[in-house]
Amino acid sequence: MALFSALRFDLMMDAIELGIFSSRLDAVCDEMGAVLRDAAFSPNIRDRLDYSCAVFDARGDLCAQAAHIPVHLGSMAFAMADVVAGFDWRDGDMVILNDPFLGGTHLPDVTLIAPLVIDGGARAFVVNRAHHADIGSDSPGSMPVSTSLAEEGQLIPPRLIMRAGRVLDEVLDGVVAGNRNPVVSRGDLAAQIAANRAGLKRMRALLSGRGVAAFGQALDALNAYGERLARAALAVIPDGVYASTDYLEDDGQGNTDLAIQVRLGVIGSDIDVDFSGTAEQVAGNVNCPLSVAAAGVYYVFRCLMPARTPACAGSFRMLRLSAPPGSLLNARPPAAVAAGNVETSTRVVDCLIGALAQAVPALMPAASHGSMNNVAMGSRVDRPWDYYETIGGGMGAHAGGNGPSAVQTHMTNTMNTPLEVLETHYPLRLRHYALRRGSGGSGLYRGGDGIVREFEFLAPAEVSLLTERRRLVPWGLWGGGPARPGRNLLNGIELPAKHAFRVASGDRLRIETPGGGGWGRTTDHDDRGEIC
Repeated sequence: MALFSALRFDLMMDAIELGIFSSRLDAVCDEMGAVLRDAAFSPNIRDRLDYSCAVFDARGDLCAQAAHIPVHLGSMAFAMADVVAGFDWRDGDMVILNDPFLGGTHLPDVTLIAPLVIDGGARAFVVNRAHHADIGSDSPGSMPVSTSLAEEGQLIPPRLIMRAGRVLDEVLDGVVAGNRNPVVSRGDLAAQIAANRAGLKRMRALLSGRGVAAFGQALDALNAYGERLARAALAVIPDGVYASTDYLEDDGQGNTDLAIQVRLGVIGSDIDVDFSGTAEQVAGNVNCPLSVAAAGVYYVFRCLMPARTPACAGSFRMLRLSAPPGSLLNARPPAAVAAGNVETSTRVVDCLIGALAQAVPALMPAASHGSMNNVAMGSRVDRPWDYYETIGGGMGAHAGGNGPSAVQTHMTNTMNTPLEVLETHYPLRLRHYALRRGSGGSGLYRGGDGIVREFEFLAPAEVSLLTERRRLVPWGLWGGGPARPGRNLLNGIELPAKHAFRVASGDRLRIETPGGGGWGRTTDHDDRGEIC
């Protein structure tokens, strides 16, 4: 009965009309992503697809998003309202930002926001966020083992980069001036501008066909439908309080075993997510703004909803989030945050899964590899270059089967950089790229295996590693075994999880990523092979 009631629609729109409206919004985001991918200069955006696109309403509430990067999209949804309220928007305006404490995530993620202005008012916004491998840090790849935000690159508070359809050259020049390859930086920003222009064109066509008032009514219906679907899905979680604690291994500055603690209070389909007890912010860069923690929360609960649930604000109205100010998950500026977006957000997901496994064990997987295995490298001499990538690993097993191997999991959804692209653009040779067989946890269902990726440097370079699960292993569930931890090696010598170093021509860097945890004891089944 709950599911049936979730499928009701408001009288103003029937099911077909609402479905078409929702699909058109999704298509706007998909087309923006295609334009951004095809126009971008850098392999990081063009080949790895490290970008995200979304549509927001006049208040800054999420309307739709493409299936891009969860940590980008969830953090945008949490922070957009404040950014929208800060400007007197005009037709042809576009705002740029990367400030983690004013709507961003970490400095390499640069966001562009454009309003759809009709009859003198902003009726919607199109937004894209893309990861720039160079944002002006002294460390190539702009993902340093840092202790302050200033070390991580150029800080861009929300400001206009276009006014009335004209690019403000002084702003654009200022953004690209500090980067090693301003041509690539300028090209990627031009691609982001083009993506927003494409989104505005499609949104204008959508509103001109419906009218502003009807568009607002359709959004209300979409949010109401999303809320009903979400509440029906989350009602399967029994009322109660569920707590879990997981840990980050270190911050690269000597602080270890940093707790992330969550308490879920569930009453009906209302869920209170409280991170009290989480470690205080630290000197290293595993801190994150609250928007990044929110992205992890939105992602986990979105995974419990039906696939057809619209990615709109209404689908998350039942979630309430809090984290102590000054903690790892609600850091105060100018805290370093480069790894918070990638590593800490991933551990937030593990922690939430650990809590929900107590409530709905058949729906939760074991821990996945638990790190984006960040590798940043480059050089400032001769022909300057910057490169950054994340490396996948094993996914946790679950009640339905084994975890997949060699995949990106949870908060990231990027591709690998193809071998041919990597070796064409950079003084690198990929010596080994394979499954790390046997790295997944054992159990009734096995965790997925990680990846082995080995680079040979053809010229001197600087390298930064920001990795996790090198000591604290990805855990199994219900008797399943843990996965093997990851390893970082330079010429066969093991390196710390977070480390900055120089390499010479001929050196080899080998990254072995963790597997996923196993699920269930092999003896826990009856004669039909079912879990007891």
